[in-house]
Parts: sequence; C-alpha cells; structure tokens
Amino acid sequence: MAFNIRVYGILINEDNEVLLSDERRLGQKFTKFPGGGLELGEGIKDCLIREFKEELEIAIEVGTLFYLTDFYQKSAFGKNDQIISVYYFVLTDQIHDIKTSKIAFDFSEEEFESHRWKKIEELKKEELTFPIDQLVAKMLIDKNH
Repeated sequence: MAFNIRVYGILINEDNEVLLSDERRLGQKFTKFPGGGLELGEGIKDCLIREFKEELEIAIEVGTLFYLTDFYQKSAFGKNDQIISVYYFVLTDQIHDIKTSKIAFDFSEEEFESHRWKKIEELKKEELTFPIDQLVAKMLIDKNH
C-alpha cells in the first residue's frame, strides 16, 4: 500500500461561486476541486501553485488550510493506494483570466478538463464525484449558511 497525497484549492469569486473542475481520466468522468497529486520532493503549497499554473494558467496565493483528510479513503484509481487530501483556500488576482464554461464536462475528445463556477448556495455535495470532495463541499455549504 502506498499513500497518494492530493492537494486542492478552493477558489471563491466575488459572486460567492466556487470553482469546480470537470475531468476525464482513465476512462472515467468526474467532478472535483482544482488541484492534483503531490510530486516527490515537492512541498504541499508548491504543489497547489503548480497545479493551478498547469491546469488554469493562473498564479495563486495559498491561503488558510480548510481541511485535511481524517479518515481512511481508498483510491478510486490505484487499488492499493490510500488517499490523503489537503484543501486550502486560494486567492488570485487573475480570476477573470480563468476559462470557464456554464456546462459540465464541456471539452472535446482531445481535451480532458474544463472548469466552471457554481454558486455555493446551489452546490450539492453529490455533484462532486469523490467522497473526500463531497465532505469538503458539505463543509463549504454548511459554512455558507
């Protein structure tokens, strides 16, 4: 068994919308928060900065820690991996540079990722695919009320 450390950013705009990432990998479609896997020799915050640069082509500032996985979660992809996810609030002054869609999974066959804003008060935890993201979505919803 190996640990798979994932780092995600919660980016909220001026309309109280959170940024979601719709992706296709290994034949599966899923919705999650933007971010990805920690690479060997990389710091957690550096990972998040890199992921936003790669996926969204924006620079971010990593804010406060929002959640760190506190239960066992088996990986959906690596059958022998345990997932540990870290969620930070993130800020950017390039929020209007983010290419988004109003439609989930709005990408071509050659592409594998698109992004969209979702009002937190309209967010349903079931819209996110993975159990840890669902928990974080519920925490965001509860925090918003």
